[in-house]
Amino acid sequence: MIVLGRLVAPYGVKGWMHLHAFGDDPASWAKMAEWRLGLSAEGDQWQVFHPEAVRLHGDSWVVKLMGVEDRNGAEALIGRYLAAPRELMPAAGDGEYYWADLIGLAVVNGEGVGLGTVQSLIETGANDVLVVRDGEVERLLPFVDAVVRKVDVPAGRIEVEWGADW
Repeated sequence: MIVLGRLVAPYGVKGWMHLHAFGDDPASWAKMAEWRLGLSAEGDQWQVFHPEAVRLHGDSWVVKLMGVEDRNGAEALIGRYLAAPRELMPAAGDGEYYWADLIGLAVVNGEGVGLGTVQSLIETGANDVLVVRDGEVERLLPFVDAVVRKVDVPAGRIEVEWGADW
């Protein structure tokens, strides 16, 4: 399951909801036959919903699900995570990655020193940030070309330009 975002607030009275998207192309998600909603991003209790519409509203996104026809229905779903089965997701482009593919990868610097594993990512607006943990040590590495030298998902490894003592 690939987590796409989270429903954060109702929008209007006809069942629309504000979406905090974890990806950069929510409009393409409307083409999927189904979405899943769950109470946690790691959960395995996903409920199937079908997208009716997705649209940009100002600088954020709003979504409408089939069967959710009023504000009460939308309010009941607020806080749920929105996800899709991996097989329904469009293929990532060259040099593009789903966050779910990066979480758990080992991070190694140019000297071959292991810095930990990717625990999560943070969206900052300017660029995404890898949250890398090695025991009690947490590092925040910008996901930019100057830092991330190579991502090898099949090998489970990200090579970075980052000092072990930074």
